[in-house]
Parts: sequence; C-alpha cells; structure tokens
Amino acid sequence: MKGDNPEIYKDFVEKFPALADVPIIGDGTGDGLSFETILSLKADLAIMANWQAETDLGKRAIDYLESTGVPVFVVDFNSDPLKNTPDNMRLLGKILEREEQANAFADFYEERLKRITDRVAANPEPGPTVLMDAFPNPDRCCYAYGTGGLGEFIGITGSRNIADKNLPRQGGTVSSEYLIEADPQVYIATASPGGTYSVFSVGPGVSADEARRTLGEAVKNPVLANLSGVQKGRVHGLWNFFNAVPLNILAAEAFAQWLRPEMFADIDPDQSLKEINERFAAVPFRGAYWISLK
Repeated sequence: MKGDNPEIYKDFVEKFPALADVPIIGDGTGDGLSFETILSLKADLAIMANWQAETDLGKRAIDYLESTGVPVFVVDFNSDPLKNTPDNMRLLGKILEREEQANAFADFYEERLKRITDRVAANPEPGPTVLMDAFPNPDRCCYAYGTGGLGEFIGITGSRNIADKNLPRQGGTVSSEYLIEADPQVYIATASPGGTYSVFSVGPGVSADEARRTLGEAVKNPVLANLSGVQKGRVHGLWNFFNAVPLNILAAEAFAQWLRPEMFADIDPDQSLKEINERFAAVPFRGAYWISLK
C-alpha cells in the first residue's frame, strides 16, 4: 500500500496513526521478506494474498509461520474474483470476528453481480470485442489481460476479449500486427496513480481531469490510435489494483456500463462507491478509479 498506492496509505494513517509504526516485513517479492521481523511480531494470525503465497518465498514463509505456531490464511480476490471475493470476505469475517459486516458486504457484492449476469443471460446476443491493455505507454504495445483476473469482467457482460484464445489466462504481450487484425471495438487501459508504470494515471487521489488527460495521451500510440474503438471514442480506463481487492465489483459495474450501455443504463458505479464508503469503508476511497475519454 505504501509503495503502490501512497494516497490510500496516507488516508489510512490519518485515520489510524499507529499504522505509521507498523514494522515492514516486505511483500514477498524478490528478496522482500524479513523472517526476523515476522518472528519478532508474535502474531496470532498471518494473512497473505494468493500471489504472495504462490511464490517460492511465500511458500517458505508459510512453512516458517506454521512451524512457529502462527496459522496462515490466504485470500484471493484475483484469480477467480467473481466467486472468490464474496466467499473470502465471509471467511475473513469469521476469522476477524466481524461476520455481520463481512456478510453484509458479500451480500452487497452478490446482489450487484447477479443484476449483471441475469440481464446478460436474458439477452444472449454478443457484446463488442475488447482489448484491455495493462499500463499503456506511447512507445510500446501492448500487454493484454487474458480471461483471468480483471479479464473476467469482460466476459460477464457478454462481450468478447480479443485475447481470450491466444494468451495464458492471466494475459501476456500481443503484437501490433495482432491488434491491427483483431481491431477491437472497445479499448480499456489499466494503470495506477502518478503514471509510475504508464503514461496513464488513474486511481486513489487522482482527479478525473488528470485521468482523462493521461488516458488521451496513452491512445496516441500509433497502433492504438488507428483501432476502431479508439477512432469511435470507445476508450476507457481504470485502476489496475481492482484485480486484487474486494472493490472489484465496481470494476464489473464500470465494464457493464461501458460495454453494454443499452442494457445497463441504470447501473452506476459512482453510486455504488458512495454506498461502499457510507456502509463499509473505515476510510473512504477518494479519486477517479475509472474514467472514459469522452
């Protein structure tokens, strides 16, 4: 949080000042994990994300923690988010003794998801073809999401991911020639605040004006600029870290609104975020988490 989403971290520390003194153990990538610090914490429970638990270092950490009597719980809001997010929230509620709050959020999630899936099931005609491009830059092209993670949110709208049959589930690099031939009808970019990895800046603490301006810069890439979706203004973007947090239901609603506007004119992710902030969030989420070029 401190490294990749400093605006969220700042808001949390303002609400809970003691967070500033929490020891850093690392995130489990590269050499970033201190077993000495882990041992010094004398924790009752360890919670890891699935992407951490699946690394060699993460597996070693789990073995180490369990050998010292610390149980480990692995959460997964990424690899199968539509099923795992509400299930994981309910389990977290039991573990953290917050079942009422966790069950309320899981119900909220499932109600909104069902609204989308029921409507698509009743209207089986296919939606548009889509490219979802992670961290776009004008001088290179392109890393496309596959059918896993955020890629699932293309499929639930009945739309068609141009990378669904040619890449691993998590996605991968596609060539300019492939994109030109596929010629997607809608372009969606993902990124994080401040343009750390991309010319596009979106997410916590980012204004709508900054997000829209930088999304416009991203599609100046000559390959992207000539795609049908870009030419017709069907250009959208969202916070990449929706692929790892329970807020991903907002991404599902944004996709529904963007990809099938005739079917989902009544869906409003802005209103859903307002409800999340009022009912569930200890610290409200601020910023432009999704944006359209138009």
